[in-house]
Amino acid sequence: MGIFQSLNISASALTAQRLRMDVISSNMANMETTRAEYVDGQWQPYRRKMVVTAEDTKPFSAFLNQELNGVGNGVRVQAIVEDETPFKIVYDPDHPDADENGYVSLPNVDPLKEMVDLISSTRSYEANVTSFNASKNMLLKALEIGK
Repeated sequence: MGIFQSLNISASALTAQRLRMDVISSNMANMETTRAEYVDGQWQPYRRKMVVTAEDTKPFSAFLNQELNGVGNGVRVQAIVEDETPFKIVYDPDHPDADENGYVSLPNVDPLKEMVDLISSTRSYEANVTSFNASKNMLLKALEIGK
């Protein structure tokens, strides 16, 4: 294990959680957007996006070192995927995007889900900042030993 491995792992997790917070913010900002994408001659509402994370993959030698040292490789964002749940249908005949029956398709963004995801992401970010600072302080103390 390298001396900076713990810092690299925490930094990769911080980056992933920051992107997750950005995607959640985008979902919340577009919660009422009924014209996000033009498909087959019709406007489609905004579709909720989600971040998929995975362990950072490395070559075989890294896996061998991981097993020998018991340390992971960090986190990477694997993809940003769209939620395929159906759109919310609301009766609002005065809405400019209402169909001939007066129904409007609204984005599939649930503010409660987004807030729970945001709190989870924020807590993960805070935990990684704490881990990063603890590792940094241990390295600084190790440098003081040589004085």
